[in-house]
Parts: sequence; structure tokens; C-alpha cells
Amino acid sequence: MAKRRRYATESFGPAVERLMNETGVTYRALASKTGLSAGYLNHLVHGNRPVPSNDVVETLAGALDVEPEHFREYRLRVITEKLEAMPDLVDRLYKRLNG
Repeated sequence: MAKRRRYATESFGPAVERLMNETGVTYRALASKTGLSAGYLNHLVHGNRPVPSNDVVETLAGALDVEPEHFREYRLRVITEKLEAMPDLVDRLYKRLNG
């Protein structure tokens, strides 16, 4: 098996699907490991539901043997939370990116 990337480059649903394929886990097996329904997992993979809360992402990450940071959306949430506490940095970044 190829070495797993530390960070997913694709969005949440396709990243979950890739990890499921790499590990050979089915929706039912993942549902059993996480306590989530197989139908809900299917909706997540196919983009019919929004990216779940960080708690659910953490649960899925554990079941798929990756860190929560593997998922781009989780990393973005962590960055956003940190930036919210640093308004001066937000202003500087905004000016740098748009100026």
C-alpha cells in the first residue's frame, strides 16, 4: 500500500472515500466503528451533507487511522479559530493578500 499523505488535498467527502478505499473499510464497518449511520456517512462522502462538527471529524479520523488535521476543513477551522483571536493579524493578512 502506498504511504498515506499527511494532509488530504481533496475536500472532505472525497478524502473520506479515499481513506475508506485505502483501508478497505465499508460504510457499515465505518458506521460500526464510529456510531454514525452508514447512510449519513454515504451522504458525507457524496457531499449531500455539510462537513460535520470537529468532534465528528475527530471520530472519523480515529476510525480511519489518520489525525483530524488530515482533513482540510478541520485545518481551516483551527486556523479560523486562532485568527479570530488575532484581529491585527487578520487585518495585516488581508492587506497583504488584497493590496
